[in-house]
Amino acid sequence: MLYCAMKQQMEKGPIDAITGEARYSLSEDKLIRQQIDYKTLTLHCVNPENENAPEVTVKTLNCDTVTQVKEKLLDAVYKGTPYSQRPKASDMDLEWRQGRMARIILQDEDVTTKIDNDWKRLNTLAHYQVTDGSVIALVPKQNSAYNISNSSTFTKSLSRYESMLRTASSPDSLRSRTPMITPDLESGTKLWHLVKNHDHSDQREGDRGSKMVSEIYLTRLLATKGTLQKFVDDLFETIFSTAHRGSALPLAIKYMFDFLDEQADKHSITDSDVRHTWKSNCLPLRFWVNVIKNPQFVFDIHKNSITDACLSVVAQTFMDSCSTSEHKLGKDSPSNKLLYAKDIPNYKNWVERYYSDISRMPAISDQDMSAYLAEQSRLHANQFNSMSALHEIYSYIVKYKDEILSSLERDEQARRQRLRSKLEQVIDTMALAS
Repeated sequence: MLYCAMKQQMEKGPIDAITGEARYSLSEDKLIRQQIDYKTLTLHCVNPENENAPEVTVKTLNCDTVTQVKEKLLDAVYKGTPYSQRPKASDMDLEWRQGRMARIILQDEDVTTKIDNDWKRLNTLAHYQVTDGSVIALVPKQNSAYNISNSSTFTKSLSRYESMLRTASSPDSLRSRTPMITPDLESGTKLWHLVKNHDHSDQREGDRGSKMVSEIYLTRLLATKGTLQKFVDDLFETIFSTAHRGSALPLAIKYMFDFLDEQADKHSITDSDVRHTWKSNCLPLRFWVNVIKNPQFVFDIHKNSITDACLSVVAQTFMDSCSTSEHKLGKDSPSNKLLYAKDIPNYKNWVERYYSDISRMPAISDQDMSAYLAEQSRLHANQFNSMSALHEIYSYIVKYKDEILSSLERDEQARRQRLRSKLEQVIDTMALAS
């Protein structure tokens, strides 16, 4: 839900196709500094699966590049389809249909692309003068302009745009009528979309010194944060909750946290911060941070650079919520810390409550844990390479062989099961094999 909300919010405003910066962002590094004028265009997309099916209505921006438009159309047409099973934008052409016969292929770069000195600007809907309410289609690359432009109907019905193209490029050839991708081997031309990279970095250096300018950006970051607040809260609350989570708390978490508490008692560690840090290191910081930052590990989706930057800010906030140290904030603190400064004390309370709720739950017996693990092994029998896993454990055992063997000798339960001699046999067998 957080990922979808974030993607939707970022795409409501301009996103620079080259730098990945956006009008709406949680990350100061990925915020477009300049004022970009844009307007929303509603396009009607012919269903690529069935031309006779109703058209799909899609909101785009007139400053979107052709590839950005294709991606928005694919998102709308294949909503609910896993990303890996959808056509890729690079395999499709965008066709602007004017009347029954006139069809123009739009591309990021073609003979109409504007070149100024050594800067080449990616084509946008505004560049092609695409109007609100236009009908467009996604067509597979091979039966696009290269075939269509040879057909007599296409030649007869030259659109306003096409005749402009002809006058712009003298020879009346297929090339002049059909936009073509220009090779980037020209004398070092630099591509740009909304902001030119070089003047951007100069300006940014100046910006950093000016607290005033930084505060303007913080206001914009805070506005985006407000839009996404509910989704961040819901995610954190679900993660740090033993009850409101949609499924029972996995036994392994209770078992692991109890084990850590036992170890703390055994070694007379009374500092509650140490216990807290152990628990944070083994679950939220090892597992959840990775999933928050990389939802594509869990879901079949595509994560672009602006979404990645914003998820990183949320992941950093999550890490700060698990920390026991106090963060002193000042005017020079990074914007992502300032952004969630008021929320973090609340999140920290959720983490504390979560750990304390788990410690009060009834203990899990070794038999229940063994049954649980056996069931997990059965459910995921063909998903993991157990030999590889055993080898990982073995390489750890070899490293700490003496300590492990002497500790197995001291442990009463291990002595009853003769674990030391069994492990020695394993080590000898492996030594012979290698």
